[in-house]
Amino acid sequence: MAGLRVIMSGVREKLEAVLNVALRVPSIMVLEMLYRWDVSSFFQQIQARNNNNLLFQYKYLALNLHYVGYIISLVLLTLPRQHLVQLYLYVLTALLLYAGHQISRDFVRSEIEFGHDGPVYEEPLSLNRFTTALIGQLVVCTLCSFVMKTKQIWLFSAHLLPLLARFCMVPVEMLVIINRFAMIFTALEVLYFLASNLLVPYKLAKSAYRELVQVVEVYGLLALGMSLWNQLVVPVLFMVFWLVLFALQIYSYFSTRDHPTSRERLLFLFLTSIAECCSTPYSLLGLMFTISFITLGVLTLCKFYLQGYGAFMNDNLMHRGMTEGITLLILAVQTGLIELQVVHRAFLLSIILFIVVASILQSMLEIADPIVLALGASRNKSLWKHFRAVSLCLFLLVFPAYMAYMISQFFQMDFWLLIIISSSVLTSLQVLGTLFIYILFMVEEFSKEPMENLDDVIYYVNGTYRLLEFLVALCVVGYGVAETILGEWTWMGSSIIFVHSYFNVWLRAQLGWKSFLLRRDAANKINSLPTATKEQLEEHNDICSICYQDMHSAVITPCSHFFHSACLKKWLYVQETCPLCHQQLKSQGQQVGATPVQGPGEQLPQNERRPMQELAGQKDGPPGNDSDLALGSEDGPAGQNEEGQKALNTDCSSHGDPGTGEHPCAQNGSNIGKIEFPHPAELCEDEYQQLSAPQESFDKQCMAVLSAHGRELIEADCHLNLP
Repeated sequence: MAGLRVIMSGVREKLEAVLNVALRVPSIMVLEMLYRWDVSSFFQQIQARNNNNLLFQYKYLALNLHYVGYIISLVLLTLPRQHLVQLYLYVLTALLLYAGHQISRDFVRSEIEFGHDGPVYEEPLSLNRFTTALIGQLVVCTLCSFVMKTKQIWLFSAHLLPLLARFCMVPVEMLVIINRFAMIFTALEVLYFLASNLLVPYKLAKSAYRELVQVVEVYGLLALGMSLWNQLVVPVLFMVFWLVLFALQIYSYFSTRDHPTSRERLLFLFLTSIAECCSTPYSLLGLMFTISFITLGVLTLCKFYLQGYGAFMNDNLMHRGMTEGITLLILAVQTGLIELQVVHRAFLLSIILFIVVASILQSMLEIADPIVLALGASRNKSLWKHFRAVSLCLFLLVFPAYMAYMISQFFQMDFWLLIIISSSVLTSLQVLGTLFIYILFMVEEFSKEPMENLDDVIYYVNGTYRLLEFLVALCVVGYGVAETILGEWTWMGSSIIFVHSYFNVWLRAQLGWKSFLLRRDAANKINSLPTATKEQLEEHNDICSICYQDMHSAVITPCSHFFHSACLKKWLYVQETCPLCHQQLKSQGQQVGATPVQGPGEQLPQNERRPMQELAGQKDGPPGNDSDLALGSEDGPAGQNEEGQKALNTDCSSHGDPGTGEHPCAQNGSNIGKIEFPHPAELCEDEYQQLSAPQESFDKQCMAVLSAHGRELIEADCHLNLP
């Protein structure tokens, strides 16, 4: 039972969502018709036909009604769903009452034409007409009562009066008068209903204004806009509106054609129908959202083909189709699409649609590229996954090239077509680069030894494509600037050129230069590091911490870590620190004895822990005692390790003399000298020498140093409890 309720609740939500869109589409249709209707030219045509100056005087009244129609349509478009449903129910009731009036009028007209004044049941034809009209009126009355949610069915029964009069054998001539009386009575009922609800629009407007003010004060205008956007479901609403408009255009064409249409004629019909359906700003917005949803469907199918149901786990905002829709809108506004004639609009729209298709292919490649490379670099042995990825790449290799060839064959070359062809060719070249890198990954997977220069090859392949892409964007900007200077200058064109210059030229140049500098700095740092000898590699006897492969050659960082040079170079592209201890790596001025940077909670390997004198700057330790300070190293004497262990267990039972500031742990004795980790007195030696306060104050001042070196620092028994 609970499951059934959940299902019914879901169905109800779906129906409400459908109604929320369907009931608002007529408002946009009215806005579309009002935009297309030119009142001035309409009255000029009427005046030219009739030469009636009196009718021309009503021009300004029609203009005012035109603007009133705009306002009413916008109000209906933004009404809440429950009020919109109620309004449509009122309109439906009015239409039912009109249908009842039409039934009564047709019945009276047929009775007058037939001329039978006797009882209805005596004549079969008269009885048939009477029965049909009576059933129709009862259905109308029942529906009106159901729609208005009232049991007073007599309120909608005025059109039954002519039928009752005919049943009571009233003369046929009197039926016309009775029908008019019924019509007047129904009209009075409608007027009374409108008068009683006259203040409802004012109350709704007042309530809506109060809510808008509250939302703006609390959340701001952006939240208000987002709320209206979600409430009206603007993308779906305009898409449905445009599809209805396009379907009506196709229907009107085929309803006037008797002979079949050829394939070339169908293509021309398709383009001209789309051109007819983007002649206003409303229909252009509808086309934009329609293209966005079509693009979203294509990209979703692409992701599903590559990854199955797992593709819907992580959604990318850039692959939702809005980029292609906005591209179409910008190009349409820039070229003045809605101001052109239908034939010119269809030709220009075909070029814009080619640009949109090229953008869709590029988005598909952006989806497929990381998946293909991940399959090549991983050990995934699923042939079906590899087949799907490679087959999609082959499609993206062949189709853009074929599209560029067809465009060059059937269209005269100009700047826009050159952009489409160059974009298609660049897409094919990028696919070739992706397949080439995929093949290299597969070759490395089946080979025994890793390829040393694989990263450089990948960089050069991607860099070549990025360079070509940058040159194409630079040519587009150059042509746009020349066209703006030499041709007609517009704010829209200049804005688009500025945006294109910033995002497609300047940012790409910055990104490419930054990538080049990172690689150059990484190469310089790698070249400045010493190369490990064979004896050092044998003594180290470990794997590379980045790729987990054996090291036959390696470089040594200033913090004495061993890595493959290629692996460390890849790491340095990301950050300029050691992968293990996060010490800053510099290409010049390296000092081998530098202290590794240790984060809180991290424990350094035993051979990387620095002795106390080095951390304290070796101010108190005698020179030449490095061997005594190497406690914990792998190659240190066993006696030193035992002595260091004794030092760890030494109890500093005395805190020293507060007056002199001496502290037993600050002395340079043999035990303390062999402790791996520094004592607080050594880390803050300057502050300790000037200390005259009690020992507790000194301990508090050293807590910051202890925290910086992490929980792994030794807790010398000086009554300090690390947090």
